[in-house]
Amino acid sequence: MLDLRASTVADVLRRSAARVPDREALRFVDSVGQEWVWTYAELDAAVTRAAGVLLAAGANQGDRIAAYGKNSDVYLIGFLACARAGLVHVPINYNLTSGELGYLLEQSGSSIALVDPALADKLAEARPGTSVERVIPLRDGADSLLAQCIDGPLPRLDVAVADDALVQLLYTSGTTSQPKGAMMTHRALLHEYVSCAVALDFREDDLPLHVMPLYHSAQMHVFLLPQLMIGSTNVLVEQPEPGDILRRIEEERISAFFAAPTVWVALANHADFATRDLKSLRKAYYGASIMPGPVLQRLRDQLPELGFYNCFGQSEIAPLATVLRPEEHDERPDSAGRPVLFVEAKVVDEQGEEVAPGELGEIVYRSPQLCTGYWDKPAETAEAFRGGWFHSGDLVRRDSEGYCFVVDRIKDVINTGGVLVASREVEDALYTHPAVAEVAVIAVPDPKWIEHIAAVVVAKAEVTEAELLEHARGSLAGFKVPKEIRFVDDLPRNSSGKLLKRVLRDQFAG
Repeated sequence: MLDLRASTVADVLRRSAARVPDREALRFVDSVGQEWVWTYAELDAAVTRAAGVLLAAGANQGDRIAAYGKNSDVYLIGFLACARAGLVHVPINYNLTSGELGYLLEQSGSSIALVDPALADKLAEARPGTSVERVIPLRDGADSLLAQCIDGPLPRLDVAVADDALVQLLYTSGTTSQPKGAMMTHRALLHEYVSCAVALDFREDDLPLHVMPLYHSAQMHVFLLPQLMIGSTNVLVEQPEPGDILRRIEEERISAFFAAPTVWVALANHADFATRDLKSLRKAYYGASIMPGPVLQRLRDQLPELGFYNCFGQSEIAPLATVLRPEEHDERPDSAGRPVLFVEAKVVDEQGEEVAPGELGEIVYRSPQLCTGYWDKPAETAEAFRGGWFHSGDLVRRDSEGYCFVVDRIKDVINTGGVLVASREVEDALYTHPAVAEVAVIAVPDPKWIEHIAAVVVAKAEVTEAELLEHARGSLAGFKVPKEIRFVDDLPRNSSGKLLKRVLRDQFAG
């Protein structure tokens, strides 16, 4: 029986469609240049039809449905259809290897896979030995999810979805270990959407541009779904390309935009950055990984009227935990801000005791936004929730007014000669050199010092190791200066922009 008090993720769209049915909800330009425009009423109807398609394909409530595709209107429809049908959506990084893809399909127990036609061969390679029984193309062809949800009668969905039911498995990015599936409920995500709308000043007259992957929790759950909840018109592109982003901001008069720091770096370095008219942009959001301090300062200097928001968190908390608002950037530009509406946080030592303001420790959370644990991993779940708090793995300090300053991931802190050094501090020092485009600082095993500090640099102009080391000595204590500089063409990242330091550590461990 339907609980009249329940509120699910799919209800977010349903309510907006009832309130502003004829307003444009989504604009999407596909890979062949065709623009798809959906009103709220059209999008809501498409979701209901798509939910009917999944149930007719044999899916039962609670079944996991893998989603393997790039950004598109139908990728969003697929997620909301799962939510409406009582299914559990499993978003998968489209850059994974066949082995990594197969692991997620099998670990999640997905019975149906929604796939972009361009990725179908890769899925077919990974599928043997997994639980996937049926594959449905997202677009192209009469049997695609898109073709079946565009028009036609609305099916009667004989399902009642509780708000404490699972709606998504958000797999951690796996930057340090195998991915774990954070179990997200409708209730958790809805609390987070409200936190986002309040902390990030969302308005129904916003025109946001969405470019980061929808399989990643930040773009889907911090921006696109909360903006649909508010009732704004959303512009979605398949993937981020700096020149295209700058053109769209100018031509479409985009007012709000989120990107990972790597994309902001690419925008700031693009030839069009200084010539495009970006005055329509009023709200700039960054997050998903740490923004280098010098890069942020350069952006703020070049766009002084633009309000910047630092968004910090992780998949397990849906993912927004803290925000530094525009008016707070002048006094604390290196802070990740304070907890959002539905998040309680504290900083603790290794024994779980809260530390004094200004002292380093791990930030831990209590919140209705939190996952209920990791899918089929009870030991990892117990470890993460020990002591009645969720342990983030982030090393921070918190001042007397509650502002958080992220020092590093605990696993990325370098122990050199018994002294702990935060890799971010060394990275920020090297970023101030004009020849440095990108830098990652890692620990390399050392027979004398346990670990020594190595910097992996992508240069944008000619520079030597000696010059960068001398530059670092100008702002860092001697024990924090790297013992070596390695030059590379690119840094390894996943498609959500997170730097894969474990890849660098493996590469340079010898």
